[in-house]
Amino acid sequence: MKTVQFIDLLLYSLVVAVFWGTWFSLSRSIADLSADTFLEIGRTMIANLGGPMSILLPAAVLGTLVLVVLLARRHERVAATWTSVAFVLLVTSMVTTLAVNVPIDQEIQAWTTTTLPSTWEATRDRWELFHTIRTFLSLAGLLCLFASVLVTARPGMRMASHPA
Repeated sequence: MKTVQFIDLLLYSLVVAVFWGTWFSLSRSIADLSADTFLEIGRTMIANLGGPMSILLPAAVLGTLVLVVLLARRHERVAATWTSVAFVLLVTSMVTTLAVNVPIDQEIQAWTTTTLPSTWEATRDRWELFHTIRTFLSLAGLLCLFASVLVTARPGMRMASHPA
């Protein structure tokens, strides 16, 4: 159980780290970037993060689901509940990513400084809004996952507190 929790915390933390790092370092000042700078940074980040996140995010979702099932089978109700909430928040972050952020990323990849649409700033702002939402949803989920680990019974303690 502890190994599964460790692996899931690692995967979930890496996802949140990417979202949080992008929000903390870029999103808070994205409106101050020129169109050229925005395009250059956007394309670079899309190229660097697209592949790894297409593996990491589903792996974290799967790991969290496995953990929910294992906790439920062990009758760890409180821990399973916290992990279930973490799962829902991460899935919501993933749906937001796939439904909003990735399509916008695909638009941005097609833009050049000469073909930049007149509405590029509105598109950028929409991307940033949904990035902020997914960042804080996933951060809340990570907190729930940590809570789950904290309330999970240690081996042997469950037996001692619930005699057969």
